[in-house]
Amino acid sequence: MGELQAIDAPRCDFALARPENHKAPIITFSGIDGAGKTTQITNLSGYLSQAGYRVARVAFWDEVAVLPKLRAGVSLTVLRRSVAVPGQFPLRNDKNVRTWYLMLIRAFFYFLDALRLRRTVTQLRSDGRDFIIFDRYIYDQLVQIRSRGWIARAYIRLLLRLAPIPEFPFILDASPDDAFARKPEYPLDFMRSYRQAFLSLRACVPHLAIVGPSSVDETQRLIVQRIAERSPLRT
Repeated sequence: MGELQAIDAPRCDFALARPENHKAPIITFSGIDGAGKTTQITNLSGYLSQAGYRVARVAFWDEVAVLPKLRAGVSLTVLRRSVAVPGQFPLRNDKNVRTWYLMLIRAFFYFLDALRLRRTVTQLRSDGRDFIIFDRYIYDQLVQIRSRGWIARAYIRLLLRLAPIPEFPFILDASPDDAFARKPEYPLDFMRSYRQAFLSLRACVPHLAIVGPSSVDETQRLIVQRIAERSPLRT
């Protein structure tokens, strides 16, 4: 599946130099709920900041998506939570509902989100940031488009053209069972299909790096190693 393999490599203590006309690389983290994105983003942000780099950390849903609170409120009100197992907290029932009218509404907002994403990246790069790290990205919306008809494919291509291409896009893979145990928000059956949708993204975005399930430290090592190997700023 094109996963990053755990291989023997130098320690992650590379040094980066900031040349003139620097354009801050974009690093994105996507994946199913409970895959460990927040942990890795926090670790990487801290690592780069301690090395003296100016890091912008952006939460896609909160800082890029158009009308996020309204969308979340409507989703949770109209698509009420469902109880999967008696005695457990009700599970969310928003991402896993795909009626035709909801898909049209989502498609409209996804288009607006992609436009706003372009503006956000332009603004952050103009501020002289060294790295821009996204907690989720446009890819987390593409996985909601399950149709493979020509209209859906054309729409996906449109969103990918509008969104800035990240230099380091990561999909954090995880066992749906383990992720559900850590963060039981959605039904387990949905989590399994959701994971597969993320893994299938490479058909549309070949440069996506899929990081297989591993320990927190090993996952961080692989992420930093990939940035060190591929960044044009490496010395």
